[in-house]
Amino acid sequence: MNLMKKTMNKTVYSWGHTRPFNSYANYIQSKFGARIQKISVHGNFTCPNRDGTKGVGGCSFCNNDAFITAYCTPERSIKQQITEGKLFIKQRYKRVNRYFAYLQAYSNTYAPLSRIQALIKEIQTFPEIIGVIIGTRPDCVDNEKLDYFAELSKQYYVVIEYGVESVYDTSLHAINRGHDFACSKNAIHATAQRGIHVGAHMILGLPNESEQEILESARIISELPITSLKLHQLQIVKNTKFADDFSKNPEQFSLFTAETYIPFVANYLTYISPNIMIERLAGDSPRRVRIAPNWEGVKYETFVQKLEQYMLTHSLWQGKNIHKPIQL
Repeated sequence: MNLMKKTMNKTVYSWGHTRPFNSYANYIQSKFGARIQKISVHGNFTCPNRDGTKGVGGCSFCNNDAFITAYCTPERSIKQQITEGKLFIKQRYKRVNRYFAYLQAYSNTYAPLSRIQALIKEIQTFPEIIGVIIGTRPDCVDNEKLDYFAELSKQYYVVIEYGVESVYDTSLHAINRGHDFACSKNAIHATAQRGIHVGAHMILGLPNESEQEILESARIISELPITSLKLHQLQIVKNTKFADDFSKNPEQFSLFTAETYIPFVANYLTYISPNIMIERLAGDSPRRVRIAPNWEGVKYETFVQKLEQYMLTHSLWQGKNIHKPIQL
């Protein structure tokens, strides 16, 4: 990657700013000229590995209570969720006046297209919402749905976020994912070919994946036409298969501490394409559901600051080693 020197001894990277990774937040600020906050919206969907279509119980790591805010419940109407969500956000970000609706819980394309269209129309009745982010599984989209989102993206900011989680089929089977990596690749390509922004979620630290394999997965992911990437260190949360497994045999999990995760994810980023924007670098499950690891007192913002400082101190940046052999 070419680097350019700037005044005050700062380095400007190829993505146009001084952070050692290609920040999605910087992109949004540049594109819209302001912070755009997400309002979570619960569309009352489920998943094919919960309703018996492909399985029951859901993915081994998944408990939606780990990331759903209090106002975001299926008992509330879409209007009520958005109204309460705006008030919730305004308590922290008083100057925010435009939003993205974030369909986050479960698989938000796992329904007939007509139901999805009706939900989007409800969201669009709020002019201050300028885009929609749709969290889903790669096995829950088809050509008809993707064509609809492609048309929507011509007038509305649209991102489809896929839970990829791992590039290894053995891991996907072990966590009861219900699809293989080929399914993720096909969905990502089909989405990107239509000009839709593609987000991907990856879990770092799944059982039986070596650090070498995790780092290699960064290069595999980088070969896909992904717009943005969210990284989550494996966390054990209540009411999951992993919680049961952890209670019986915690030694089968090699969980990152905050101290061990920083150098690892810094190294991981050096194998990620500089063209992919980084939206999230770690998971942050609330205390009420988190079992392990104990990152008590480590706020996400503080973690990111420490990670950036580590990367700058060690002359690391996103994409630096993408064409080099993996080094632990």
